[in-house]
Amino acid sequence: MSEIRIEGIRKAFGPVVALEKVELTVPDGEFLALLGPSGCGKTTLLRIIAGLETQTEGRVLIGGRDVSALPPRKRGLAMVFQNYAVFPHMTVRENVAFGLRMQGADKARIDRQVERAAALLHIEPYLARYPGQLSGGQRQRVAVARALAVEPGVLLMDEPLSNLDALLRLEMRAELKAVLREAGTTTVYVTHDQTEAMGLADRIAVLHAGKIEQIDTPAKLYRHPQTMFVGGFVGAPPMNFFVLQSSGWVARLEGLSLACPAEGEVVLGVRGEDFEIGEGAALVVMVAEPMGSHTLITGTIAGVRTRVVAPAEMVPAAGSTVLVRPMPGRMVWMDKASGRAIAA
Repeated sequence: MSEIRIEGIRKAFGPVVALEKVELTVPDGEFLALLGPSGCGKTTLLRIIAGLETQTEGRVLIGGRDVSALPPRKRGLAMVFQNYAVFPHMTVRENVAFGLRMQGADKARIDRQVERAAALLHIEPYLARYPGQLSGGQRQRVAVARALAVEPGVLLMDEPLSNLDALLRLEMRAELKAVLREAGTTTVYVTHDQTEAMGLADRIAVLHAGKIEQIDTPAKLYRHPQTMFVGGFVGAPPMNFFVLQSSGWVARLEGLSLACPAEGEVVLGVRGEDFEIGEGAALVVMVAEPMGSHTLITGTIAGVRTRVVAPAEMVPAAGSTVLVRPMPGRMVWMDKASGRAIAA
């Protein structure tokens, strides 16, 4: 079993608090993404799990064992970094076998594990080559194969695809998900790319200012954000927000009457694809961007900047007006004061 438990982790760099009482459990075999903007604490948390950084308070347990004071090599984990970190003077075979040799594995096990990892990552034809003879995507496959070859209980990945171009990143993302599902390794994956997190992870932990805002499946994070930060960070385009006044359980947006689960000042959140087009509030078009499968319209409703996803054949002119209405059942209501979701 390789369950990871983070209990009350706090990390301070002098007066700067990077993590504040983080509680997190990653079940055995789960793929968890740590998602958030730069400076939110996600890499610091990963380094604490790895033993590369020491927490100020709290403890880390892997497989029920407290590893908080153990060095990285004794924690039963492997890491894959953003910059590949493959050895240029070694062949691909030697790179993949490196961790096993450091463990003192016998030749038969090294050969068996290298062949298995190479097959998983489709790098068998390159085992005799040197990293300098490989593309960036191939070098990243070597780094992942080296990590999987030692059969770690836990795999930690720090933005491993960010150095690849967009098409290669898409290809590697699909391969990585299939490989890790087959390997069954408990994985913690750090990224600032919400599309990457949504596509790869079983669950996502969204971090903001050193705290976890929400932990959920990708679908629930997207459809039911628990805070305005999550709604605005997860999704492309991000969720639209309107500050409204609710009276008699009804809030009004540009003449529209919307049933609201609270009284007073509230925030209405609507995703761009969750507008019905053809009736309702007036969206004054600023720009329309044809995206192939759809058109992204940016404009204003009652002076609030709004992004609406429209059919591909609809490309309104700048300055024109499009009538839109939030779809019933697709609206998210937030408390203005706390920024947190209001229960329906």
